[in-house]
Parts: sequence; C-alpha cells; structure tokens
Amino acid sequence: MSTQLIDTVRAQYGAIAESGRSSDDQAVRAVAEAFGYSVEELSAIPAEANMGLSCGNPTAFAGLRPGEVVVDLGCGGGLDVFLAAARVGPAGKAIGIDMTPQMIELARRNAVKAGQGRPPANVEFHLATIDRLPLPDASVDVIISNCVINLAPDKSAVFREAARVLKPGGRLAISDIALKKPLPPELAANVAAYVGCIAGALLIEEYQRLLGEAGFDAVRIIDSGADLNAYSKAQGAGCTTDVASASCCGGPSPCCAADPGASVAGSQAGGGLLDGYDANAYAASVKVFAVKARLEV
Repeated sequence: MSTQLIDTVRAQYGAIAESGRSSDDQAVRAVAEAFGYSVEELSAIPAEANMGLSCGNPTAFAGLRPGEVVVDLGCGGGLDVFLAAARVGPAGKAIGIDMTPQMIELARRNAVKAGQGRPPANVEFHLATIDRLPLPDASVDVIISNCVINLAPDKSAVFREAARVLKPGGRLAISDIALKKPLPPELAANVAAYVGCIAGALLIEEYQRLLGEAGFDAVRIIDSGADLNAYSKAQGAGCTTDVASASCCGGPSPCCAADPGASVAGSQAGGGLLDGYDANAYAASVKVFAVKARLEV
C-alpha cells in the first residue's frame, strides 16, 4: 500500500467522521446488526459512535473481565471502546487508537455524551497509527479491533506491536476481513466495491502465519458466517465518493486499492464485472483469536 493510498484512506475516514452517519440512520444500524451488535448494545452508546463500518463485534467474544485494560486498534467513533468500557468497569480501562484526527475528535465528543457531560474515567483515545502504539510494554490485557487491520500497510508490524504491549498471556480478539482464496485479477478492485476492506485483506493462512511469527500462540481464525453483501444490501453497492453510501471500514478508498492510481469513476465504470459474483465466495468476516506467548521460566 503506497503512501498515497494511506493518505486516501485517512482522508476518507475523516470524511466519514464528519458526515453525521449514525445509528439514527436505519441503513447504518442494519449493518451493525448484521455483523453482531444487539439492539441493546447500540442503544447503550452514543448513536454517532456507530457509522456502519463494522464486520463483526469483537467485544462479544473477547471475554472481557472487570479490571482489564483493553485496547481497540482503529477505534473510529468509539463504538467498541464504549462497549468494552462497560464490561471492564471502573477498575479497568478501554483505550481507543486511530490514525485519523477527525475520528479521534468524534470519539472524544462521543465520550462526553456517553458520560452525560463528562468523559467516563475509564475511557481514553489516542491519535496514532496501529503499528506504533503510544503504550508501554506489557501494559495491556486484551487487544480488540474491528475491520481495520486489513487496511494496515504492514500487518507484521501491527502484530508485533500488539505482542509488545500485551502482557504475557494477554489475548487478541479481532473482527476482520480475510480472504478464503486469491481474488481473480479482474475482480480484485471490483469485489471491493461490495466490501471496502477486501483489497488489503490477507489470506487466512497468511494471517495465521504472521501472528505466529509475531509471538502469538493458540491462533484461531474462524469464519463468522456473516453475509458480506450486507453492506450493499443496506447502503447500495459501488465504489463512490458519496460518503453516505460508503461501505465498510473507512469507506470507498479501499475499492481502488488494487491500483492506487485508479480513479473512483474508473472503479464505478467496471462495476458491471460484479454481476454474478458473490463477495462471500472470496472473503469472510472472521473472528481472530490469539494469545501472547508466556515467558519461559
């Protein structure tokens, strides 16, 4: 992924943060519900924290316990941070990391709403990239993430950073998009119109290998069975600059990831190639579990 594309992803995230998308929009809510969020969970957090960017619900399977420190990689408006904070309680902490200034600003505004005028004491947000976390070594119990790691240019660096900040025996619980098989060249950019995060996604076997190399044990990657076409069904298919109809993790920019120089209009023009193809045949919404290896005595 080129520097140009990273900047594009950041710009699109910023545009979505400023778009006003929220759970008050039926289509946005439908995406979150399709990927595992309950009506009760969505009602318990600020509506603006949910922008329909999820591909799973990591807080539902992370096994969060009171008193734990949990970090959300690519926190967006704070959706999973607020849910995690409720689970770890006042003795714990929920920390959100995002590389987009507008997202961090939105998350902090949402924190004020969540605390009814004052941010919860166990919530904090940091502007940073997920391959350079502003956290001490061995200071975190759990790392979660929701459809963001696939956009990282250096996934190995992300996994190494996760291992660095986790305590020995700490765990990783991630929702992400992974490939079941390589995309045909003629579809690499076009299937991404259905699933905005597909172009940078790893093959499941590669995902598992990189986690092992970073120092994780007990790696499991499980297909959640969620329908990836939920984005297009809820919001309309197509790679578009219209933020209101952007799909998945940061919107339209990854649609063109196979060719960083390609125009959005060019991707739309090729949209006919999607006819007869199912995103679920190539990619999956996965649950990723892993444990940082304990130090040998």
